Amino acid sequence: MVLSDVDPSIRSDIRYATAHNFVGRPIAGYREPLCLLTRPAAEALSRVQQAARATGHSLKVYDCYRPQPAVDDFVAWAKRPGEEQAKAEFYPGVAKSRLFADGYLGAPTAHSRGSTVDLTLVDDPPPGQRPYAPGEPLAACTAPKDDRFPDNSVDMGTGFDCFDPRAHTADGQVTGVARDNRELLKRLMADGGFTNYPREWWHYRYDGEPYPDTYFDFPVARPSG
Repeated sequence: MVLSDVDPSIRSDIRYATAHNFVGRPIAGYREPLCLLTRPAAEALSRVQQAARATGHSLKVYDCYRPQPAVDDFVAWAKRPGEEQAKAEFYPGVAKSRLFADGYLGAPTAHSRGSTVDLTLVDDPPPGQRPYAPGEPLAACTAPKDDRFPDNSVDMGTGFDCFDPRAHTADGQVTGVARDNRELLKRLMADGGFTNYPREWWHYRYDGEPYPDTYFDFPVARPSG
């Protein structure tokens, strides 16, 4: 179901429906910039949102259900040399050929089961965020927050989809406010029944997912009827 139908207060920035992602173009299967989740996961995330707002924050989702065609698109892209227009931002220190082997990308992915979400925290209400302009100069996702793309997320130590050890949730290079923000997000999500993927501070799977063995392939679009 569409997350905004359950809780319209949760912000969204569905990157794979846009050119602002590690491939550098919209991804197959993302027909609309929507967050689709199973009902149990969406309702659980709404409860997390209530807890987040009590701390002066809001959740913001980057990706939710991911159709199998999108995963296939990632796999095909990874095998094609030379298509690295987004490398300077998303994987500045990793060879493209290593993204799957090093665990930064996976196939199949839990996202295709509909109960996994990539997200962050923003202030409530959040500051504005300018749109990404395709072709604009890129800043490394590992750069200080003020030097990265001006995402309105609180500082998490790296940008979203940053393929670098510093994106590991407990990486020791991330300290201070960014560490506190990661720990706050992890606590809120754990209290709501979600488990973090340790290599990605933004990645959480709902423990009670209703389809643990099913990988869906319908597109990201509002259901008809």
